[in-house]
Amino acid sequence: MRTKRAIYILFGLLLMLQSFSFAQTARLQVIHNASDVAADSVDIYLNGTLLLDNFKFRTATNFIDAPAGVLLNIGVAPANGSSVNDTLKNFQATLTAGETYVVIANGVLDPGMYAANPDGKSTAFTLLIKDMGKESASNSEKVDFFVLHGSTDAPTVDILARGVGKLVDNAAYGDITSYLEVDPATYSLDITPGDDNNTVVTSVLADLNGLDGSSAVVFASGFLDPSSNQNGNAFGVFAALSNGTVVQFQPNARLQVIHNAAEVNANPVDIYLNGNLLLDNFGFRKATPFINAPAGVLLNIGVAPSSSSSVNDTLKNFQVTLNAGGTYVAFANGVLNPSNYSANPDGKSTAFTLFVNDMARESAYDSAKVDFFVLHGSTDAPTVDIVARGVATLVDNAAYGDITDYISVPPAAYILDITPGGDNNTIVTSLNADLSGLAGKTAAVFASGFLDPSANQNGEPFGVFAALANGTVVQFGTLTDVKTTEITVPKNYNLKQNYPNPFNPSTKIQFSLPVNQTVTLKVFNMLGQEVATLINKEMNAGNYNIDFIANDLSSGVYLYQLKTGNFIQTKKMTLLK
Repeated sequence: MRTKRAIYILFGLLLMLQSFSFAQTARLQVIHNASDVAADSVDIYLNGTLLLDNFKFRTATNFIDAPAGVLLNIGVAPANGSSVNDTLKNFQATLTAGETYVVIANGVLDPGMYAANPDGKSTAFTLLIKDMGKESASNSEKVDFFVLHGSTDAPTVDILARGVGKLVDNAAYGDITSYLEVDPATYSLDITPGDDNNTVVTSVLADLNGLDGSSAVVFASGFLDPSSNQNGNAFGVFAALSNGTVVQFQPNARLQVIHNAAEVNANPVDIYLNGNLLLDNFGFRKATPFINAPAGVLLNIGVAPSSSSSVNDTLKNFQVTLNAGGTYVAFANGVLNPSNYSANPDGKSTAFTLFVNDMARESAYDSAKVDFFVLHGSTDAPTVDIVARGVATLVDNAAYGDITDYISVPPAAYILDITPGGDNNTIVTSLNADLSGLAGKTAAVFASGFLDPSANQNGEPFGVFAALANGTVVQFGTLTDVKTTEITVPKNYNLKQNYPNPFNPSTKIQFSLPVNQTVTLKVFNMLGQEVATLINKEMNAGNYNIDFIANDLSSGVYLYQLKTGNFIQTKKMTLLK
């Protein structure tokens, strides 16, 4: 019925305008973006004649012919008015013949009844006019749009198209940008304070697919804080097309999902989102890249066996609501039946759950640093510290389930010593964390698996992993597995025999470095052809244990060679498939 009514109104409008005899005309689009609760629906009069009847908030006309070269009196009246005498506000304007205009009704009738604009801008009801408007894009393969900051209680903002660039710079209430030209695609738009692009106020998904050659008006609308504004309409971002269609850009959040549940019956799993299959056969210690997720609505996340046929097969369900503009990392963690596994030594529940970091980052705040946080996700491991050898204690007294704040470090290779929370002299294990080449990037570092697999259904053994923002997961290599009060630097270079040998498809290669050195570790076939480069970088002195996985190689004898400075050593290994 609403669609039919709009058609009748527009049809009547066109008939009325055709009844005028215009010597000169301009083209005009009108948008209702005045969020005053008393102006949700208004009548618009043009020179005393009803132009738009019951014109609703967040609706728009198409482009129409309007008189040019003469003084126009535009009156805005309540929707229940009976004549032009009921107008609440009147505006006068003269349009130029042949020009194209977009007129946006904006603001509130009585600013004293609403929250003041944080930048001191007047929020009084007014008409905001964009001259030099466009009914179509200048390039038939692009989309042209301008942006209006039309939210009375919102501060100066920037709008960033994620992965593209800054679209709007320091726009205050009432500001109208020039036209922007973009490819027809879907964009994630982050709205941030004008002076702080690291703080995302809200994010929206702008779907411009299929709008080749079209133009649009993108406008911020409503109140950031409805409770302070007569409980008016909440903030949103909308686009009015030249044909009068108005669409809302959907609020969205960013989400990364990591499977860190060491339950032997949960590798892999299917993940459902609101009844729809989101991730099929999602493996243990795998991660998604950051993806767009609906914000402001209740999400039901279901975890099912990988053999599931529908959402009805879910083993566990979790309900969450994401904030628009928020960035999240969600870990599936724990075990389905804790009684079948070792109890946590600190008495923490190990039941299958979601651990969520709701202040996650997709990129480092400092482009010259690496930002990461740490999750203690190993169910049978006690409270621990993590010490970056020669640098600082990175994690202090983290128990199972704890998530640290972000830690910012230069991109380099670090030796991480994991110790009991109350005893930094006892090294449980040491790891090589190579963060070289990750400047400007972020990672989710997580302890995973079981310290004692034999007491935990022979599940996956303990390890420390890092999930990058693009979904890549890497394991930090083990340097030692000793419990000692002393860390001994090797006196000599040494390349040990791989273990196991023969192997299928993975084996470990151990070597020792007495000094910091540039190292290459490569694998060759018996013809001397290089088939894999495992290491090619500067490394600190120490003992290293490197995993080699030969999924793509055929059975046979291979050579692995360690080369550093004047030291070269080569050994044989056998792959049997």
